[in-house]
Formats: sequence, structure tokens, C-alpha cells
Amino acid sequence: QPGLAFAEPWRAYSAAFVHYSDLHLLGNAAGLALTAAYGLAARVPPRLALAWLVAWPLTQLGLLAQPALVHYGGVSGVVHAGVAVVTLYVILVGHRWIGGTVLVMLLVKLATESPFGAPLRHEAGWDIALAPLAHFTGVAAGLLCCAVAEMAARRRAAG
Repeated sequence: QPGLAFAEPWRAYSAAFVHYSDLHLLGNAAGLALTAAYGLAARVPPRLALAWLVAWPLTQLGLLAQPALVHYGGVSGVVHAGVAVVTLYVILVGHRWIGGTVLVMLLVKLATESPFGAPLRHEAGWDIALAPLAHFTGVAAGLLCCAVAEMAARRRAAG
């Protein structure tokens, strides 16, 4: 609820625990599991878990850019942030073809969702309306937080 964003800042975290149906919860749980598996396979260092945690509220705060979105629940934006964190890490450690391919696929997905169009979309197969801007803000927050975390780690290592 955007009107409560600054009066009740914990909502930037708690909105991820609200799901509007069992299918919504199951889809997000599957997304979290796949993101975790992707991170484990890429051997992402623990410091990037912190980057993902910081991306979480930034993802939700980015939704304020769409004032017509009066309610939001779910963790799909945060899942997208996690995928972005892992993908940028994969690119930075030298697996440019793998990470680049995933990044292009992610950007194509975002473009086809029209995140700056209508605040909600009704997709076939889903029993809830989706908020595509959440996916965009998740990717943006994930890339930003990963980049900052990796720059800080490289500075410490050099220094």
C-alpha cells in the first residue's frame, strides 16, 4: 500500500510474505528455489546474499513509481532481484556467455511484460493479476546491489 510506505517502512519487507492464492505462493516458492539453485551452482559468495537482502526493500520501493498500483503482495520482484544478482556475478567472474545469455533472456522477459504500462496484467494460467513493474524494479535493484557489493569487495581485496 503506497500510502503507508514511509509511515510503515517494514512493509518493504513484509509485502513479500503476502500471497493472494495458493498458486501465487507455489509459483514464488518455485522461483525462490530455482534462484537459490542458480546461486549455488554459480558458487555465489555469501556477501551477495547481503546484496540480495538490500535489494529486497529497494525492489518494493521502486513500485512507488506506479501510483496506480494500490496493493502489492508477493516475492516475485525479489526473486527477479536474486536472479539479477547471480547473473551479474556470473558475468563478473568471467562466464560472460552464460551470464550474458541469462541477462539477455531476463531483459527480453522484462520488455515483453511492459513494466511501464498498466500496473497489473492478467496472464493466462494465473489466478491473480501480476505487477510487471515489480519484476523490473527487482532486476534493477539486484544489478545495482550486486555491482556495489562487488566493487566494495574488489576494493578491499586490492587494498
